[in-house]
Amino acid sequence: MKSMLVTGLDVGSTYTRAVIGEYVRDFHRPEIRVLGVGRTPTNGVRKDAVTDLDGATETVRRALQEAELMAGMRVDRVYAGISGDHIDVNRSVGVVAVATDEIVPRDVRRVQAVARAVPVVRDRELLHAIPQNYFVDNQGGIKDPIGMSGTRLETELFLVTGCSAVLANVVRAVERAGYRVQETVLEPIAASRAVLAEDERELGVAMVDLGGATTGFSVHYEGRIRHLEVLPFGGNTITSDLIRGLSIPFAEARRIKELHGSARARALKPDDMIQVPGTNGGSRRVARAMVAGLVEERLQSIFREVDRRLHDVFPQVSLGAGVVITGGVAVTPGIVEVARRCLSAPVRIGAPGEGLSGLLDVVSGPGFATAAGLALHGADCFMDTGRGVSTPASGVVTRVGAWLKEFF
Repeated sequence: MKSMLVTGLDVGSTYTRAVIGEYVRDFHRPEIRVLGVGRTPTNGVRKDAVTDLDGATETVRRALQEAELMAGMRVDRVYAGISGDHIDVNRSVGVVAVATDEIVPRDVRRVQAVARAVPVVRDRELLHAIPQNYFVDNQGGIKDPIGMSGTRLETELFLVTGCSAVLANVVRAVERAGYRVQETVLEPIAASRAVLAEDERELGVAMVDLGGATTGFSVHYEGRIRHLEVLPFGGNTITSDLIRGLSIPFAEARRIKELHGSARARALKPDDMIQVPGTNGGSRRVARAMVAGLVEERLQSIFREVDRRLHDVFPQVSLGAGVVITGGVAVTPGIVEVARRCLSAPVRIGAPGEGLSGLLDVVSGPGFATAAGLALHGADCFMDTGRGVSTPASGVVTRVGAWLKEFF
């Protein structure tokens, strides 16, 4: 029997990550066995939008080929993550009459179609229609109305839309690299699939996905997404603070952030120094505590804004499982302590693990949450529809066809 492969591709502003997994059937939720992982610095992407198609194409190709080499298999399609401040989330309500004695699946499909039938602006594209609770004859709080008696069925959907041009350019970069985009998925949705446990979703949990250019913010309660948005700031704001505070170039600021970044300024010794470029050439020494102070101040600003948004959109007392922080910035030492001070809630770091097996050690960092979640999303789709996976043979054939099309 051929392997059924699902691939997640996270094209971030700082790094591009790919995860190839083998579909594993499960009674309740599918799992994937991680076979290959790729990670490469991103070129041609700024603020989660493609700005240089050639650079983005080469980045995608390198990340996926690295994952294929580790897996020892080729793939032909991917589930690609989408983020950016162009994302909008709106609510829509649908109502239908129930013709028979009980509600059947066709009624649920009809009411969802009515709720989705909202005019979309010409330059925007629908990414997701996420159902909330159902109402049967004005009785709310119903997760699954099938089989219930009633004459009126109502539902509310979250309609997630994105800029058509941004989505098309991501798809184009992947296609030019020789692959096909099976589906574009909002990154906070994908990340939550990999880092949140079922009981956390039921008790109430907020997930903060700290990326390079943006921060994905979602709230889950009683097993459903209750709030979803993309905030227009991320780890790059820390880099910008280091550029201004230390008077150093962008590349050096990013290197210092990754190697010496910390949010524990008070715990560092005054004589703990690092080398940075001098303003007139050469180098100079600065205290690590100074770097940590800049990082801590920016993280406090980010979490205070998250706390403000959380109070605006959802009662914090309902978050029985607290807040989960994930994304590449989540590896910053001391970030949990800063978050706890600003959010006044239990906080933990979320790393991929839910529904995963195989090479777990290579995807154990929170930076791989989105890519792993995209692969898991692909497994969910395959279980529901029987489509959306690669097989080693078809992957080779499709890739050769794509290369011939590109060069001839």
